[in-house]
Amino acid sequence: MLSTIELLEVTDFPSLQRAQTQTLQVNLGYRCNQTCVHCHVNAGPNRTEMMDDALIDLIPHVLKARNIGTLDLTGGAPELHPRFRDLVREARALGVNVIDRCNLTILFEDDQNGLAEFLAEQQVEVVASLPCYSVENVDKQRGKGVFDLSIAGLQKLNALDYGQPDSNLLLNLVYNPQGPFLPPPQQALEADYRRELEEHFGIQFSQLFTITNMPIKRFGSMLVSKGQFAPYMQLLKDNFSEANLDNLMCRSTISVDWQGRLYDCDFNQQLELAVPGQTRTLKDLLEADLDGHSICTGDHCYGCTAGQGSSCGGALGD
Repeated sequence: MLSTIELLEVTDFPSLQRAQTQTLQVNLGYRCNQTCVHCHVNAGPNRTEMMDDALIDLIPHVLKARNIGTLDLTGGAPELHPRFRDLVREARALGVNVIDRCNLTILFEDDQNGLAEFLAEQQVEVVASLPCYSVENVDKQRGKGVFDLSIAGLQKLNALDYGQPDSNLLLNLVYNPQGPFLPPPQQALEADYRRELEEHFGIQFSQLFTITNMPIKRFGSMLVSKGQFAPYMQLLKDNFSEANLDNLMCRSTISVDWQGRLYDCDFNQQLELAVPGQTRTLKDLLEADLDGHSICTGDHCYGCTAGQGSSCGGALGD
């Protein structure tokens, strides 16, 4: 895989400072049951990196010490961590909102019996990857058969009241572009998703999040190998919107890797651009916060500010 950090670390992106931390986003490990073209963490079935028990046990203490209201669990497939359910239970017992970034097909793995029911019981917010509402596009990006399993997963969650009107069980879908271009307007695309999924599969969901592909890891390597890296970066810069700066996720989210190291966002984590200063590990957060600290930036940050903007919660602007 071709590296892109050398093409991103020298930047003219505006300087940023952190606000109050509202979300602790934890990468539990890189093991996944899928290998997706757009994956910015290079996850897959052969990855072995997983967070150890000592760090898992530390997470609830950090949530309480820093009064953090949301725990955002990601990977890989976070559900593949053997302590996933323990961690969810402990966080929910503290009154913390838990987000599971779920690829949907994980619901049908042999060792994941009762996963959907567990998520509903714990009132976990599900953010589910579905890069298109057509079988051809999804299977091209994520692998043969993934679309059908994803639809079955959504129907299973719907049957548990996820994504239904007036339900408190949130089921949000994620769209990533198929190639080196910006997502279409989120509101219009959400209407398309609702129409197609309801008409053909009877599926309901809460919201659609559009997320710009980042020029890092697997997607960045593809751009370099095809000679598309420079044009894609120019596209991002040409569509920079200053209005998105105040709402960037790095201002209110701390990202934690599987070894307990801290980053300003999940993308910085994959580029190994650690948070500036002395508070560098999960354990450090027991004694100090990062409020007001400078944010480590690079040219990839233009991906979060282009057009409508992009974050783990979808578009930032109208």
